[in-house]
Amino acid sequence: MSKRKSSNRKTGAIVGLCVLLVLTLVCGYLGFNGMPLDGRGLYKLVSWMPTVDAEKWPQSLALGLDLRGGVYVEYSAEKPDDIEGSFDALMDGTIAVIQQRLTDKGYPESTVQKINNGTGIRVEIPDVTDPQAVLDLIGTPAELSFRDPDGNEFMTGKQVQTASYFYDNGDHQVAFTLNSEGAATFAEMTAKSIGKQIAIYLDNELLISPTVQSAIPNGSGVINGMGSEERARTIAAQIQSGALPLVLTQQKVDTVSATLGDEALSTSIQAALIGILLVMVFMIIRYRMNGVVASWALCIYMITLFFFIAVVPGIQLTLPGLAGIVLGIGMAVDANVIIYERFNEEMRAGRPARAAVRAGFKNAISAILDSNVTTLIAAVVLLIYGTGSVQGFAKTLLLGVLVSMLSAVVITRLLMTWFVQIGLTSPALYCSMPKSADGKEEQK
Repeated sequence: MSKRKSSNRKTGAIVGLCVLLVLTLVCGYLGFNGMPLDGRGLYKLVSWMPTVDAEKWPQSLALGLDLRGGVYVEYSAEKPDDIEGSFDALMDGTIAVIQQRLTDKGYPESTVQKINNGTGIRVEIPDVTDPQAVLDLIGTPAELSFRDPDGNEFMTGKQVQTASYFYDNGDHQVAFTLNSEGAATFAEMTAKSIGKQIAIYLDNELLISPTVQSAIPNGSGVINGMGSEERARTIAAQIQSGALPLVLTQQKVDTVSATLGDEALSTSIQAALIGILLVMVFMIIRYRMNGVVASWALCIYMITLFFFIAVVPGIQLTLPGLAGIVLGIGMAVDANVIIYERFNEEMRAGRPARAAVRAGFKNAISAILDSNVTTLIAAVVLLIYGTGSVQGFAKTLLLGVLVSMLSAVVITRLLMTWFVQIGLTSPALYCSMPKSADGKEEQK
């Protein structure tokens, strides 16, 4: 029975390694060359010592301003004297509107963020062909419009004082208050529109069209049925920003040439590839068969990391972001080194290879978690308090560390277990053994 189990394990390990190898090759090819769903593919990315064109980077990866080129502009924000509401709420709403405008106009990869301790706004728009048109778009005041069931405007955003998100009775809702003029107008309109829809437009685009359930005489209303917290918060910010726009004064505007991005991207890719190849060679020389495992796991790590960079919203690849990726690769290799050193200690102590794998991971896991958790804390702090390129670095570092932990704990262990199960159990395949009196390595 034991021989049959051993044979089944060996067969399963061979099948698993073959399947994983095919998946690695296929996913790696698609990652570098793209899936030709539209007949074009995504262009080839890597060749030996490549010259990378930012325009030929895989289209699923969002490139930042420093790699793709474009325009950035900085504004100071000021609240007019006749506008009510907190400055921070107005700032958040203004940022939401600018971001939505840029997205609607075909710039979904643009970033809008606070600067100067929350008193200013920085807007970065990659791949811009007409900077002035974008600047005009940003500088236009937000226009909020309330329209009756017949589509006629009866109130504007000037009558709105506040709009905020809250959660009640299992429902995500938006609460708003109106000034005295707006309260009288809204009371009259809701009284004669019960059971009908009142539409709210932002910049002539429909924002929401709630159904009036009862008359609202006091100027304080609630919009329910938002569906999700994210949507409710977005609607509240947009209503607030449309009603209470900040006055933005342009302080600085500059353009970044795509040529600089091409050169920086090409140099960064070359340096990263050379570094990764040297690491793989070192790992194979130092840890033998486990070095092969580490190199394979590193390839899977990079494929997985770039997949998440492509699909996770809000991540743009910038030069500091590439530095975060390289640092994440170093963390992944560091985890493997800890595991293999513990594994080698068990092998030299005479443990069988299968037991050495279990003991090696058991002894290494706490050190791996400790080192990665401290890095995660640093990345989160940078993400919260950093701005611009610092946040780009923090995002890729955070994602890289999370993926490296998955790679070390799951992928590396799976590969090592399968290699042992197919019969690669000789200690000499993994590490140098203590030498006997005749100068030969002992085989325990």
